[in-house]
Amino acid sequence: MAETFKQYKQRILGYLGQQDPIKVWAATPGKLERRFRGVPRKKLRQRPARGKWSATEIVAHLAEIEIVIGWRLRQVLAKNGTRIQAMDQDRWALVGNYNRRDPQKLLRQFRAVREANLDMLKVGGRRRWKNYGLHEERGRETIAEQLRLYAGHDLNHLRQLKELLKR
Repeated sequence: MAETFKQYKQRILGYLGQQDPIKVWAATPGKLERRFRGVPRKKLRQRPARGKWSATEIVAHLAEIEIVIGWRLRQVLAKNGTRIQAMDQDRWALVGNYNRRDPQKLLRQFRAVREANLDMLKVGGRRRWKNYGLHEERGRETIAEQLRLYAGHDLNHLRQLKELLKR
């Protein structure tokens, strides 16, 4: 049975706990790079089971979702109450042929966009973190709520990669 958004959110926020989402966000690129260091490309492309993503697919997802996150945050910061479009991550993975991508290049892309997003948040300050967007599927979400979800999302995928790459 598929997880509902409420269950997903509870699980993801459970990974984050009381951690500062900005600190988690800032640490993720380095953690990803360390996890991938010295791992053969063949292993990075190996799927653990049918329908499950490989390490390369996970980092491709993170690199692309970071672009989406940046766009969403900028839209909400610029206009409180703006609509936030949903995305189909599985369709993006298929269309983007994630498992054929270069994992090192993906790591560099992720780091560059993450740093740009962090810089944008730092310059804007926390005063606008109460701004909210109206997500098509999830409803009203403030910037602060989105950042907690996105940081938990990072931790979720870091956990997956740890398990995947220790095999």
